[in-house]
Amino acid sequence: MCLIAFAIDADAACPLLIASNRDEFLDRPTAPLHRWALPGGEQVVAGRDLRDGGTWLGVSASGRVAMLTNVRDAQPGPGRRSRGELPTRWLQGDLEWPAMVETLDPADYGGFNLVIGDVRTRLWAWVGNRDPEYPHQAARPQLHTRRLAPGVYGLSNASLDTPWPKTVQLRQAVQDALLPAARRDDARTWLKPLSRALGSGEPVAEQDMPSTGAPRELERSLSSAFVRMPERGYGTRSSLVLRATAPVDGLAGGAASEASWSVDVHEWTHTPAVTDWSLGAARSETLRW
Repeated sequence: MCLIAFAIDADAACPLLIASNRDEFLDRPTAPLHRWALPGGEQVVAGRDLRDGGTWLGVSASGRVAMLTNVRDAQPGPGRRSRGELPTRWLQGDLEWPAMVETLDPADYGGFNLVIGDVRTRLWAWVGNRDPEYPHQAARPQLHTRRLAPGVYGLSNASLDTPWPKTVQLRQAVQDALLPAARRDDARTWLKPLSRALGSGEPVAEQDMPSTGAPRELERSLSSAFVRMPERGYGTRSSLVLRATAPVDGLAGGAASEASWSVDVHEWTHTPAVTDWSLGAARSETLRW
């Protein structure tokens, strides 16, 4: 997963809104969005990496959420453990924050950002193993954590809220979609700003491109929200939008009744031939929290 924007507790009627693109090598075996069980029996809704068994973004039936991105490295290499296991460790529900973080060895993984949430406790947090100020510099991995207040956030392959143009644009799209999503307007109204931002294949201007140590032509190709690099066997594999809404009669004094949230998850999977975000094969799942 390489681009995410999310709103947490920013509107009582829409306590959670997520928009994301997952970029990955085209030959990496992947199962699209579906319901499946973790080893401990916890039911989750997520796509699945069929090579190592983890996921990049998922929600559990008990109300946990996990989102993962890699940190871009000029000389990337695999860690001793798959980063995709990090979301599933949180989603299986047997560890609380910060106990889960205490079990992690930052040197076991390539560079990562992990956002976790629990709607029962209203806990939201970010954890990463690269210095937030200098995420692309080679250094001994260390864990960094941050509790997240209500608001709208963006995350790509640097650190949380690093202002890469595509991250800023998607974060603004989530902000724009929040009110119509909370009002339950026609889906075309609130999905339009999200689909426009997620489907943008326009690279940014040279002066606005991130500088992560990768070759400039690669930085340019990766600077758009929707990535197409068939010559490298790489690109945006799927797009996902999640909306959690509370019933109107569940609102009292500005607080939502989390026990009756309706959670709708939509995923569009893409092939190299896809040139329009909306043409990906669509799948949907619904949960009640």
